[in-house]
Amino acid sequence: MAGSLAWTMGAHVSMLSRQLSMGRLRTCSRSWPPVPAGIASGVFHLQFRLESSEQVDSHTLPTEIWRDRRVLITGGAGFIGSTLAIRLASLGSRVTVIDSLIPEYGGNLFNLEECQEKIRINYSDIRDPYSLRPLIKDVDVLFSLAGQTSHMDSMADPYTDANINCTAQLNLLETCRSVNPEIRIVFASTRQIYGRPRYLPVDEHHPIAPVDINGIHKYAAEQYYSLYSQVYGIQACILRLTNTIGPRMRIKDARQTFVGVWIRQLMEGAPIDVWGGDQLRDFNDVEDVVDAMLIAALSASVQAKVFNLGSTRRVSLRELAEMMIALHGSGELEIREFPGDRRRIDIGDYYSSHNQFSSLTGWSPRITLEETLERTISFYQRHYLHYL
Repeated sequence: MAGSLAWTMGAHVSMLSRQLSMGRLRTCSRSWPPVPAGIASGVFHLQFRLESSEQVDSHTLPTEIWRDRRVLITGGAGFIGSTLAIRLASLGSRVTVIDSLIPEYGGNLFNLEECQEKIRINYSDIRDPYSLRPLIKDVDVLFSLAGQTSHMDSMADPYTDANINCTAQLNLLETCRSVNPEIRIVFASTRQIYGRPRYLPVDEHHPIAPVDINGIHKYAAEQYYSLYSQVYGIQACILRLTNTIGPRMRIKDARQTFVGVWIRQLMEGAPIDVWGGDQLRDFNDVEDVVDAMLIAALSASVQAKVFNLGSTRRVSLRELAEMMIALHGSGELEIREFPGDRRRIDIGDYYSSHNQFSSLTGWSPRITLEETLERTISFYQRHYLHYL
């Protein structure tokens, strides 16, 4: 099996003195928070292809596949990044996370509280190319998750959005080209690049027509990754995420996701503010997204390609708010009209087709929306104060 992977795991190289002094190395004792059966310990109910195109039973293999792999996660203290780090730590990977912990973004050290002993934390900004070189040099897989995600912030401050979502991605790619051209990369993009759907569900052939600065910059970053794959042979898979929700979301405001601020309103006994309410959306559980990222990192059939993630379950925003209130046991919602600045960049109904990725890898979402919401609400009932 090791031969079919065609990967060699070199001797582990010590990290920078800066990283050693600022990071931490401890032992993670358990999966946290509790997750649905089949998620813990990397048990995925799906199959995927390795370099040999061999179909592999992933009920037993993932633990072996990821053990001792050297993994770097940018934005690793954020919502998706921390969930990925915890999973990889449980699989025995040598995980380093990079996060700038800028207050306006999603990084939160509490996200990593239960697995700090198996990971290294490096407090760096991906806009600084000099801090990246020693971190990238000796890793096998890079998950590029750091980014500015707020659509409204991108309109108010387009230059910062460009620096983080474009220039910083070039920093990563140039560093990979220079010091580690054999690295595997998974880049987290967004459904927002499509703009207002011309047909539903949206597939990868849909026209690209972003309605805000964030969507433009994320698409530009996709083009960088595609170009470096074509010209320099960098092995990168691009995943266009739909609405991703679950524990460890930012709930302080709506910068990361509107569901986060709805959670806060529920916890505080305030009405859930629903803008419009009739728009249809699809949602992925963060654990399902982590499954997809792990598959994308090691599956030869998806390298240098772009894929949508998504769900076949679609609900209106009003229905979603009502589900959250029912699961919480109390609460109310208020339907509000869009302010002008929000209306101008609203995309209306949106849901994705994930058929292309599923056909190549066997991945599909497994966790129901109800399970996701129940687990998420329970998480914040226990840990609410850590996210204010």
